[in-house]
Amino acid sequence: MSILNLLNPSKDNLQSNLYLGSFLVGISLLDVFLNSFLKLNITSFLPSIISILLPFFLGMFGLHLMRIEFSGIKNLDRLNKNINTNNFNAALTLLIIFLIIKAIPPVISWMILDANISGDSKDACTGSGACWTYIKVWFKRFMYGMYPNEQIWRVNLAFIFLVVLAFVGFITPQKYRNLLTLYYVVIYPIIAFILIYYLISGGEFGLEWVETGAWGGLSLTFIVSFFSLIFCFPLGMALALGRRTELPIIKYVSVGFIEFWRGVPLITVLFMSSVMFPMFLPEDFFMDKLVRVIIAISLFEAAYVAEVIRGGLQALPRGQYDAAKSLGMGYWKMHIFVILPQALKLVIPGMANTFLALVKDTPLIFVVGLAELAGMLQMAKTNPKWLGYAMEGYVFAAIIFWIICYAMSKYSYNLELKYKTDR
Repeated sequence: MSILNLLNPSKDNLQSNLYLGSFLVGISLLDVFLNSFLKLNITSFLPSIISILLPFFLGMFGLHLMRIEFSGIKNLDRLNKNINTNNFNAALTLLIIFLIIKAIPPVISWMILDANISGDSKDACTGSGACWTYIKVWFKRFMYGMYPNEQIWRVNLAFIFLVVLAFVGFITPQKYRNLLTLYYVVIYPIIAFILIYYLISGGEFGLEWVETGAWGGLSLTFIVSFFSLIFCFPLGMALALGRRTELPIIKYVSVGFIEFWRGVPLITVLFMSSVMFPMFLPEDFFMDKLVRVIIAISLFEAAYVAEVIRGGLQALPRGQYDAAKSLGMGYWKMHIFVILPQALKLVIPGMANTFLALVKDTPLIFVVGLAELAGMLQMAKTNPKWLGYAMEGYVFAAIIFWIICYAMSKYSYNLELKYKTDR
């Protein structure tokens, strides 16, 4: 093989370039792998600077040899299209892979090999790894906040009921499917409120009253996120329609609402709802802090939901409106049966992104005295008996939030596939 063929890979020398390029990339990855996992440097006989840079240059040259356009090999074409389009992308790809390989051994050592999980006090954590004993001891607090331990079964039972009722749509007979929207939008939220109010709060049916200030942990995160999602969606839809209406009063009210709530930070909204808003209420009127927080978050997120839905409405061609009007449909019938179903289908990714942001914004309620998961971590890390173990708590919270957000993301992706149509 000539030097010119090596420098200018093409389909004429596809097999030889592919084999040699794969070999060089494999050697570069093997060198980094052995160095990271086994502390073995196969190029230790070379000067140190050359030994460090050699895997990178070997990998770069190997990817260059494999950069053959329209090779006819599916996997090779996919690799060249996504991560090996040019030298810059190839360099970034190699650096990221090298960093991941370098990071895996210390991460595994800290999280698993050198970690401690036995015992029930700080004294059990004697190794250099993570102290998962800290998570084990505080687990109930992270899940339920300051909710009384002997009453935790009420929280579990309420969430079991809510999960079971959420799957009613999967077992509903076909002839009742048209009522599912009414069930999930109206009936299900009412049932959820009744369950949470009477079962978790208590005070009725012989159950001990537990004030909302004692609620916390992951269960409070779910409660705030659940009701905020339910309330912000219909309000955002109404605002999106109001912003596009030709009635000036409704239009300007909708525009003013959206621009106002999008222009203020959520932490300011929460502070106002918790501290300032009660000052404007009558002395004999009481609204629980948790209710005020849910209303504040719902109003805040509704502005973002409205803009996402408005984008879907504007994406529809004018012909859809004209076709609905030609069938004699009025404004509401046209939007309910023709416009909104198509617009909402188009904005599923944007809606999912907004809902994910809402879930991740719930830790901000800690500033008004409600300790959800992140808030409980703040309390736990300042406990004199467990000082110095904040890292384990934040890693635990990150894993929990990642699982929640990934599940929501996958569900939205499945919805996209389910309602995908060629346009």
